[in-house]
Amino acid sequence: MMDIEGFRRAGYAAVDQICDYYASLQGNEHPVAAQVEPGFLSKLIPSEAPQHGEDWSVIEQDYQTKIMPGITHWQAPNFMAYYPCNATFEGGLADLHAAMISNPGFNWTCSPSVTELEIITLDWVAKVLGLSDDFLSTSPSGLGGGIILGSASEVCVTMAIGARERALRALAEEHPPPQTDSTNSAAAGPSNAAKAIAASATVLANSALSKWRGNLASRLVMYGTTQTHSIAAKAAIILGLDFRALEVTKEDGFALRGATLRAALLEDQSVGRVPFMLVASLGTTSSGAVDNLQEITEVAKDFPSLWVHVDAAYAGVALALPELREQCYSDALRHVDSFSTNLHKWGLVQFDCSPLFLRDRGVLSSALTVTPEYLRTRQGDAGSVLDMRNMQIPLGRRFRSLKIWFVLRSYGVQGFQEHIRRGIKCADVFAGLMGEDERFEMVAPPNFALRVFRLTSAGAAGGEDVDALNRRFWDMLQTRNSELLLTQTVLPDVGFCIRLVPGSTLCREEHMHAAWKVVKECADKTLGVQ
Repeated sequence: MMDIEGFRRAGYAAVDQICDYYASLQGNEHPVAAQVEPGFLSKLIPSEAPQHGEDWSVIEQDYQTKIMPGITHWQAPNFMAYYPCNATFEGGLADLHAAMISNPGFNWTCSPSVTELEIITLDWVAKVLGLSDDFLSTSPSGLGGGIILGSASEVCVTMAIGARERALRALAEEHPPPQTDSTNSAAAGPSNAAKAIAASATVLANSALSKWRGNLASRLVMYGTTQTHSIAAKAAIILGLDFRALEVTKEDGFALRGATLRAALLEDQSVGRVPFMLVASLGTTSSGAVDNLQEITEVAKDFPSLWVHVDAAYAGVALALPELREQCYSDALRHVDSFSTNLHKWGLVQFDCSPLFLRDRGVLSSALTVTPEYLRTRQGDAGSVLDMRNMQIPLGRRFRSLKIWFVLRSYGVQGFQEHIRRGIKCADVFAGLMGEDERFEMVAPPNFALRVFRLTSAGAAGGEDVDALNRRFWDMLQTRNSELLLTQTVLPDVGFCIRLVPGSTLCREEHMHAAWKVVKECADKTLGVQ
């Protein structure tokens, strides 16, 4: 068990080891993907915790020799799978400080700095990304602002709850609740009907009220596309609601168009269903596609029950580049209802950190505020502070804003922009090298730092289809995952293909040449080139 001086010594040693680790990443001294088999760790670690404390030097040694071999090195320059999960020294120091404070931050009074720094840094980020003033805590309406959640998945579920309750309140105006002991005057006026929705969301003991709410909720529909991240469908499953995946095409760059959305909304309305939320994508996982937000927001004007949320988990940080804002329909973003991005992907901030911005933060607080006596505070009762617990599912929360503050102060906006531009340039270098080899094709528009490719039918033997050829190619690439880690996907009108997305803070042009060398050698073997 450590005392202060023991922690001091261990901390100094840990920093030295981390520095050595990053130096070794630059030298490609580690396999990118962990080279272990499932169950490896159970053979190295006892099945029960020790009865007596062990010396820290033994624990630290076991971390290096037993845990690290099973780590996939997401910060390695040749990690080009999934999306980046950036780490910076500034973010690491912030997490260290925040971990040692260990503040749950549910109320302003828990530690005023935790809440107030979050509000300030959210505004910083919104301004860096060029978002409308409507999303700021200082918005002209007085309603804007946001919250930092853990992941895009958590954002989507949380926002779906808010959008659901908003839609149910509107439905309650048209379909008043049944008269019960708790709602005997609910039918007397719209405001009472809305109150019944709020009551039924937290107390469902009355079967009539519960049935009434369930009937209304059963009509709600959430929308996305076949390329929307699975978080949207999962949110609908969690909330017991319908999710409708709309088709997109290669011709449209795998993006949702307004006509497709309008047709689906009208079709559902015609049978009594209520469109309540659309999860639009700014940078899909498979191809980096950006849904046509200009068209979508025009359609949404005719459907007031529809909440438009933009999931920009990966690509949202690219809005920091003025030259890319038009590609991202930044003008249309001022008309969406909410927007989120993951700073812990391409944005230089350690996992987890997902800012969510709303034009009306009251949609969340009205859906999620529950205040028992033990959570009441003088400041909260006076309405002079924002208690963040009222905008999220859990009670407690991490001091995530500290790492945003550290990172943006250290890098500055220009340093942040330089990092994003470097990732895009690296992707362009790879695409340029591949463009000189006619055996390959890029199968999606080049979006941000993502490039999606596959082998063409040229060279396929014995009538083998292109999908089968590329699956063999993928298997070959997997044998080289100690040098280069990529991921696969399937795209409409295309089929099986391979994703490459640089974004590590250590990645430079020479790493793209090394990546191309691996890809080309695997293609040669797949095609039987001697």
